[in-house]
Amino acid sequence: MRTFFAAVVVLGVGAGFLACSAGSGKKDSPFVGEGGAAAAGATSGGGHDTTTTTTTGNGGDIGFDAGATDSGSICSAGDDEDKDKDGFTKNEGDCNDCDPNVNPGSVEVIAEPDADGGVPEAADEDCDDLIDNVPLPCDGQLPLDVTDPMDGVRAMELCKVASGPKDWGVVQIQWVLPDGSPPPGSPNFHLGHGALTGFGLNVHTQAGLQMLALSSGTARQPNDPGYQNVSGFDKGYTCGHPQGFPKESPACPNVVTGQPHDGTGLQVSIRVPKNAKGFSFYFNFYTYEWPGYICSQYNDFFVALLDPIPPAQTDGNISFDSQGNPVSVNNAFLEVCGCQNPPPCMAGGKTFPCALGADALLGTGFGKDSGYADHAATSWLVTKAPIQDGTDTITMRFGVYDSGDGILDSTTLIDNWQWIAKPGTQVGTEPVPDPK
Repeated sequence: MRTFFAAVVVLGVGAGFLACSAGSGKKDSPFVGEGGAAAAGATSGGGHDTTTTTTTGNGGDIGFDAGATDSGSICSAGDDEDKDKDGFTKNEGDCNDCDPNVNPGSVEVIAEPDADGGVPEAADEDCDDLIDNVPLPCDGQLPLDVTDPMDGVRAMELCKVASGPKDWGVVQIQWVLPDGSPPPGSPNFHLGHGALTGFGLNVHTQAGLQMLALSSGTARQPNDPGYQNVSGFDKGYTCGHPQGFPKESPACPNVVTGQPHDGTGLQVSIRVPKNAKGFSFYFNFYTYEWPGYICSQYNDFFVALLDPIPPAQTDGNISFDSQGNPVSVNNAFLEVCGCQNPPPCMAGGKTFPCALGADALLGTGFGKDSGYADHAATSWLVTKAPIQDGTDTITMRFGVYDSGDGILDSTTLIDNWQWIAKPGTQVGTEPVPDPK
């Protein structure tokens, strides 16, 4: 043929902020780092001398686009006055009460050289008495078979837990099916998520030391405990379609996607930093359904669903291909592939350039080293989305599922969550220019 267990973590305890010295009010870079050495968040220096740090590492969600803006001169405010209307007073730790992007509820913005090679004046956006402090990665020692859903987002560098109603960070998290319903009681469900240090011979983490894997089969490499061959592991359960799905590709007329099988998902609610205007994450989609089942009912999906739904969209899906189609077996970004003759390759009556070759399939279970033929992947892609003005909390649901039956599995790697401080971000997905 082609009873419930739910892991839910609700996070949040009393807030406490330390006062700091006045900042400069400068904006440094459109990307801001989140990361963090511990889920409880960064600590404050507690003094009055601001320290510049130059710590570097493998984690920390640091972006590299330049674009400084001047917020104006420092203004005078009383100790209990919230002059910039950012929700914080001086007595609550606001070190620049004329700039709503500088307060203990913001995230640090890392100063980067501008177009002329100059480095803008840096600021202490989070009022912790440190400038451009790069947090350490919070992954590296997560178990492969992650059971704590918080470890799932730690693997993608979303590390900070909100410590109170004014603090930003994760506030609720749970394993779910792709339609948002609770997972089944079957232990097979939990084989579908894992924290990997790499994928096969040539695919590496993009930030930190681990990455989240979600799979309609097993989120494992072939040499990992619990791995089942991606060609035929039916986990034996179904669910409904996520809101707005199924979505059929215009390139596949008269095709109807089958019912979701063997889905795995992670849903996280995050109170956003006061200065965040958007966010991004990397992902890499692998499917065994290529090349045999292009334009068929067996149209496996990766979904990334944002709530609130972005303006001008009818559903919350924010990851899609260059043609605006969702990420599925029929998506236009499938460029990691190979065939018996040199590319381009034919599959389902369609031509695939396979411009990235098949090396990234080796050792993953999706390459011809594990069977008679190469299958396909997208390579690393980056999705960006805006945060609407006035939004306090966003919810993201990541999900992967088979369609039509439970065999011929698909796996998605997710890594490198970052906050974006520069306004004007649009929903979109594109290849990562220089993946590791």
